[in-house]
Amino acid sequence: MKLVECVPNFSEGRDKTIIEAIATAISSADGVALLDVDPGADTNRTVYTFIGEPEAVAEGAFRGIAKAAELIDMSKHKGAHSRIGACDVCPFVPVRGVDMKECIQLARGLGERVAEELKIPIYLYEEAATRPARRNLAEIRKGEYEGLAEKLKNPKWKPDFGSALFNKRSGATAMGAREFLIAYNFNLNTRDHKIAHEIALEIREAGRAKRDAKGKIIRNKNGKTKKKPGKFKHVKAVGWYMQDFKCAQISINLTNYKKTKLADVFEEVGRQARQRGVICTGSELVGLIPKDCLLEASRHFLAKAEKSAGLPEPELIRLAIQSLGLNELYPFDPDKKIIDYRIRDPRPLANLSLIDFADELSTDSPAPGGGSVAALCGALAASLACMVGQLTAYKKEYRKVSTSMKELSVLAQQHKDDLMRAVDDDTAAFNEVMAAFRLPKKTAALKANRQRAIQQAMRQACLVPMNVLRSVGFVVELAEQAVLKGNRNSLSDAGVAGLCARAAAEGAYYNVQINLADIKDKTFVKSFRVESDKLYRAVVKKTDQLSKHVKAELSKALNP
Repeated sequence: MKLVECVPNFSEGRDKTIIEAIATAISSADGVALLDVDPGADTNRTVYTFIGEPEAVAEGAFRGIAKAAELIDMSKHKGAHSRIGACDVCPFVPVRGVDMKECIQLARGLGERVAEELKIPIYLYEEAATRPARRNLAEIRKGEYEGLAEKLKNPKWKPDFGSALFNKRSGATAMGAREFLIAYNFNLNTRDHKIAHEIALEIREAGRAKRDAKGKIIRNKNGKTKKKPGKFKHVKAVGWYMQDFKCAQISINLTNYKKTKLADVFEEVGRQARQRGVICTGSELVGLIPKDCLLEASRHFLAKAEKSAGLPEPELIRLAIQSLGLNELYPFDPDKKIIDYRIRDPRPLANLSLIDFADELSTDSPAPGGGSVAALCGALAASLACMVGQLTAYKKEYRKVSTSMKELSVLAQQHKDDLMRAVDDDTAAFNEVMAAFRLPKKTAALKANRQRAIQQAMRQACLVPMNVLRSVGFVVELAEQAVLKGNRNSLSDAGVAGLCARAAAEGAYYNVQINLADIKDKTFVKSFRVESDKLYRAVVKKTDQLSKHVKAELSKALNP
């Protein structure tokens, strides 16, 4: 599932009826999960946070903006926060399976729609900006709503979408795309906020004022303070004292966790603290965090310990939480704090117990069937190969293959996860085929629509087992490494990995062939048949060799 976050800010923070109406409008879009509604009375502004797949999020944002245009009159609005419109700003943030380019397209597509249908001028900012002068949101907001009518008369401030006519009721909206912002605090074992602030000055991008030998601030000829840059880009930081917890904190905003790693900042804060005679005892996350950020942190700490990152995702997340001390002030619940987990992929089969899965499989329902079982066999093969890698990497007698076994474990985990998803994907694809066959066919038009739906569903029903076959091709290579280089005490496990991979390939191949029989696109059929034949033959050849090798080695062990 692709995930995008949207964080629109609306110029109403006092009227609960309007705040709730906008929330309802956003939530009415299918596939949108509204995670947070944060109103502020002083700012007279509410921040909404919601996620979903790209198209769903864009639709939710449009419905929220349309409802705000209906209910908010900017000519009567007063608040402490700068603003230019009823929907002041609407950024899209990539979370999972989506890159910045896609978020830029979302921002521009929604901006064009809002301008056309709601007659609201749109300015594009940050990554979505079409000109450098508009990247900075503060520049777009200069003059605020009260100065917007005059600003629109300036050709330099012609909107990116919509006419330069002043919309008295709704003002204008800044539409953009940006990276995920992580609000994060580091806890110190001191009450001295000055120490926290000193560390903040050292790590933040803006740094601190330069001073001469006497400690006097150095200024340029225009009187502006010269700055000594801090350690990290994309970090804003300040130090303060937390009365509730009786400790000083360094509070940061990490504006691009992909370029500046959270674990690197954590390590540096710890180092800076120790230099000043204190320690960083833990940390606190404010709001939500992307899963990838914590996985990256976990891999960082594992690499420092010279351990393999080839662990299941829940274990990697647990390790990151423990290493960063995220449970110190409050219990850290991954299901509530990790944004990806707020919308989980539907996996009704993969989440069953072994007994329940076997029971479900044994009923008279045609799905789950052989395709799901083939995917499961592939996942088991990858898991066994991973296990052998882990049991080899840290043994003294296998020091020469330690690095390759650690790499094997990481790759095996990735393929295991892909193949476990395919367990449900295969059944979902079969259900789509059945749904297509149930479509009405009373008229020629309905028959044509039904036939198109059937053919599209059949293609997907071919694609899932084909992807299983492709993944198993890589898993077999991992099983081979486990057999040839892995711990001798785990030879039988590596051998079973090869056998499971063989079963997975056979099963996936059968499912590709049976589904191809009903597809009328000859080019598609030929392409899939050629590729599946090639992949299948390669797996059969490799697993035959592995089976012979394992049997020969086991025979030697029995008859030395």
